[in-house]
Amino acid sequence: MEGREAQIALQIAKELQVRTQQVEAAIELIDEGNTIPFIARYRKEKTGALDDAQLRTLGERLEYLRGLEERRAKVLESIAQQEKLTPELEAKILAAATLVEIEDLYRPYRPRRVTRASIARERGLAPLADYLLAQSAGSDEEIRQTAAQYVSEEKGVKSAAEALQGAQDILAEQISDNADYRTKVRDLTWKKGVLETELKPAGRETGEKKSEKAADRAAEKLAAERRDVYDNYSHFSEELRRIPTHRLLAVNRGEKEKVLTVRIQAPEAEIQGWLLTQIVKDRKAPNRAVLPYLVAVVKDSYHRLIAPAIERELRSKMTEEAEDASIVVFRQNLEQLLMQQPVAGKTVLGWDPAFRTGCKLAVVDPTGKVLDTKVIYPTAPQNRVEEAERDLHRLVEKWKVDLFSVGNGTASRESEQVITDFIRKERRPLQYVIVNEAGASVYSASKAAAEEFPEFDVGQRSAVSIARRLQEPMAELVKIDPRSIGVGQYQHDMDQKKLSAALGGVVEKCVNSVGVDLNTASYALLSYIAGISQTVAKNIVAYREEQGVFRTRKELLKVKGLGPKAYEQCAGFLRIRDGAEPLDNTGVHPESYGAVRQLLQQLGLTESSADLSKVRGRVRDIPASAAQLGIGEITLRDILTELDRPGRDPRDSMPAPLLRRDVLSMEDLRPGMKLKGTVRNIVDFGAFVDIGVHQDGLVHISKICDRFIRHPMEAVKVGDVVDVTVLSVDAAKKRIALSMIGGAAE
Repeated sequence: MEGREAQIALQIAKELQVRTQQVEAAIELIDEGNTIPFIARYRKEKTGALDDAQLRTLGERLEYLRGLEERRAKVLESIAQQEKLTPELEAKILAAATLVEIEDLYRPYRPRRVTRASIARERGLAPLADYLLAQSAGSDEEIRQTAAQYVSEEKGVKSAAEALQGAQDILAEQISDNADYRTKVRDLTWKKGVLETELKPAGRETGEKKSEKAADRAAEKLAAERRDVYDNYSHFSEELRRIPTHRLLAVNRGEKEKVLTVRIQAPEAEIQGWLLTQIVKDRKAPNRAVLPYLVAVVKDSYHRLIAPAIERELRSKMTEEAEDASIVVFRQNLEQLLMQQPVAGKTVLGWDPAFRTGCKLAVVDPTGKVLDTKVIYPTAPQNRVEEAERDLHRLVEKWKVDLFSVGNGTASRESEQVITDFIRKERRPLQYVIVNEAGASVYSASKAAAEEFPEFDVGQRSAVSIARRLQEPMAELVKIDPRSIGVGQYQHDMDQKKLSAALGGVVEKCVNSVGVDLNTASYALLSYIAGISQTVAKNIVAYREEQGVFRTRKELLKVKGLGPKAYEQCAGFLRIRDGAEPLDNTGVHPESYGAVRQLLQQLGLTESSADLSKVRGRVRDIPASAAQLGIGEITLRDILTELDRPGRDPRDSMPAPLLRRDVLSMEDLRPGMKLKGTVRNIVDFGAFVDIGVHQDGLVHISKICDRFIRHPMEAVKVGDVVDVTVLSVDAAKKRIALSMIGGAAE
């Protein structure tokens, strides 16, 4: 690598705290078209074992820094074409580390729209501006007489006052365009600025007068409800540097909903005083005649040009950083949700609760195959409980149901009561789990769901999804837009392109770390495997349906659109159980099959599953064996891990779902009560825990553990089964305060 590329690699290496050679190797692999999962898993020798997270960060920074270099080159070219590129300016632009710095330096040379200053220049007032800045005038009268010389009907300057105003406009723009000045103002505003918010007066959300129309009254009611949500921000202020990300995003949403007025209160007096010192020649004895003009120039430049731009920049920077922090939380929550332990070997009854339209049921066998569907009406307004229990009994007995998987949406609480009453009457041992049904309705109405279950209606598809979420969370959740899964905060207010890319990367990481069964995986699951596009995923499924099951990984090369490069990327992440090649059911890449066979021959073992599991214990000297086999030590260690447990699932070590037999209501809760619950979502200020009462309780960050933590994720993760103590219950506002500090649940 040479020039700017080498500098990019060096900078990324410093940020990641790794060796430059590791970054250069990773960049080379990325530029060759290799995927992040493939590089992370099968090119550890080259990258020095950079993991998935490091590689994704590296990829993001590489894209940003290359974009920065591209912009830097365009700016230099533009200024050079104007014949204004001095060695000093070029050095500053080349040294600029951020896009903001480059744009600050480029500001004076950027093609402009018409401004007050540009009009003044066209009217020939630039020399008058220079005269004021020179600060040589002996009196105000001299200044006015000089300005009178620029009065010209032809140029549109009607008076000396108008000429002076034009000259001041030019100076104001010059101050605004000075990169050093803007940097200082930005720094002072950031360090000493305060964000202030106020609730807009009632009826002002839309800027229209009150109306008697029903639609307008409904809108006004909704606006009033939104105002209640933002009551804490009626007269709110906080230092810019200290605003938590969740609070900033809440303020942004309130502003977007036209409920809040938001502004940055900067240290104006200090800023304007500093700017004045930069243009006054003699600070100890300033020119008294010119000083009032310069004070006016500074004030105008700051209020009209600098402050609005700096406020936009800081608000944008703060929002971007808050979004990035929230995306990190969202990514971690999503990863933990996707990596939940599957409930294997169970026949599950999926229950999509509802009132008027009835509860939709779907019985799914241990492989995910739909056995039966039914609609029952045990909830209001029908309340046909006895009939529902008869239908449930028939389904449970006919299909030997083990578990109920119940969605946590509308009528969940009432459905849960029906289920617990039913379980008490049944002889067959039954349990139920409340699952987060976020996104189920989105999936059930999607084109993919219609293709998978053309004979089912939306409700039946949703019930199937709810059942399968318990059996195989990842395989079901990948069918849903990650933004709709409900484990983030303020996700709809973020940069959707950035959010989608980040969450898509999480799904890709999880799917590839687990691996998928080539002969049973849906095209939605296959499309997240490294190197496989949605089109190729559909072609794989079509090939499977036409030709039968895959017997070896090599057969993938017969699939339309899947060439050698795609095969290299995807093969190691696809599993074939009971195929012609035992190694195809492991994470060993086909490129290493020769080394494995050589090792087996040396150890006197065969390729049977029983013999494969013996390999690890017989390899005593890994460096020597790796050298003999012609592979790296890291690669050999990975191979031994895979052979030790063919077909292993990393999710087996994750917490199992919390199974229930009985139900509580909010009315049953009392302060001091100890319960078990499941962490459903984590946000910056705490964790939401399902304790089986339909309404999740909040464990504030201060109540998660008895040590100081900066973020809840330092102590808990989505899917954890935790012991909690009820602190308080507000039934009217549907709020439950919990604590994880104290004794275990009974």
